[in-house]
Amino acid sequence: MARTKQAKPVERQTSSEYITRQTSTPSKNDGTAIQSNGVANKGALETAQTKDAGVAQLVIAVAGIYGSFLTWAYLQEKLTTTPHGPPGATEVFKYPVFLNTIQSLFAATTGALYLYFSTPAGKPIPPIIPSRRILPPLLLVALTSSLASPFGYASLAHIDYITFLLAKSCKLLPVMFLHITVFRRRYPLYKYLVVAAVTAGVAVFTLHSGKTHKKGHSDGGNSVWGLLLLGVNLLFDGLTNSTQDYIFGAFQPYTGPQMMCANNLMSTAVTAAYLVLSPWLVHTPVGEWLGMDVAGNAGELEAALGFMRRHPGVWADVLGFAACGAVGQVFIFYTLSTFSSVLLVTVTVTRKMFTMILSVVAFGHRLSRMQVLGVGLVFGGIGVEAAIARQEKLAKEAAKRKAVEEKAKKGQ
Repeated sequence: MARTKQAKPVERQTSSEYITRQTSTPSKNDGTAIQSNGVANKGALETAQTKDAGVAQLVIAVAGIYGSFLTWAYLQEKLTTTPHGPPGATEVFKYPVFLNTIQSLFAATTGALYLYFSTPAGKPIPPIIPSRRILPPLLLVALTSSLASPFGYASLAHIDYITFLLAKSCKLLPVMFLHITVFRRRYPLYKYLVVAAVTAGVAVFTLHSGKTHKKGHSDGGNSVWGLLLLGVNLLFDGLTNSTQDYIFGAFQPYTGPQMMCANNLMSTAVTAAYLVLSPWLVHTPVGEWLGMDVAGNAGELEAALGFMRRHPGVWADVLGFAACGAVGQVFIFYTLSTFSSVLLVTVTVTRKMFTMILSVVAFGHRLSRMQVLGVGLVFGGIGVEAAIARQEKLAKEAAKRKAVEEKAKKGQ
């Protein structure tokens, strides 16, 4: 990934995570590149041609996504479920904001390097905040992405990691909910059928989990609470994705590396401010209502550092988790810029399935027949959505190429 001229700026396609950014706010990229001031770039139609890429680049892109995110998911489950300490006095890592701060700092640094090396030689590096108008949506993305993870990690106290993975594969639900209620958008019938299949799959899987909990608490009650927490996480994720889609549509040619750097810098500032202020907030009514005393009266930062001092080996997992997340983002944007979003459809869906298989094998999870049925419903629905999205994308690209060719013939 040397600093060479790209045929097309890196930009994220609209949609939920597993359907490669195609179902959200439509982009203005209809064959002409629109500048942030609304003026069309001359010769932008030339960028409609898809760049030819070699087999070596394909292998690098796919291996990079699989390797980084499978390792990321493995370390995430290991961090959140592995007990540390002597028998009878074990403790588990439970400091999501501390973990997110390290990861966003890694990602901001990696994003800055990626922005530098992806800028065409001889051209100035584009600013990560090109105008004041982009600040509010960028800040909203930083806030929602920072708020999402604590709810997701809190849900793991009530549901197992397999259920967590399965539900996290269903980001189409909150994305569609937000676009129907906020943006008043309507979807074709097949998308509602996909949502029904995915929802039924998660419900079947959860109802047949057979997970036991603390005495005095029913399995159903804890599972419902865990799914509610995870639902909040998914809503924040959906709002993050929708806002990012709006940014890419309204502030073109804002690129992926710019977004990666700006979003993670602002997220680092938000979560670091929380860590610094948490010792004071924990003693306020707001802190009590939010349950901030779970990390101790000293706040999450000191509690997390104390945990790391008692168990220094955890640092390797924390730093590895942060590095894999940062590198994985780079490979996603690299794949989008080199192969467009069509390839990413297959890679992302299969990566979700391989992550679940890895969790089952590495951590000894057992799935009942009904749970296998639930998994089949979820990934069957996701697979149908991905296949239709792929066909729609190919059709749009073919129409775009035809329009460019016809325009070129008329100009001769």
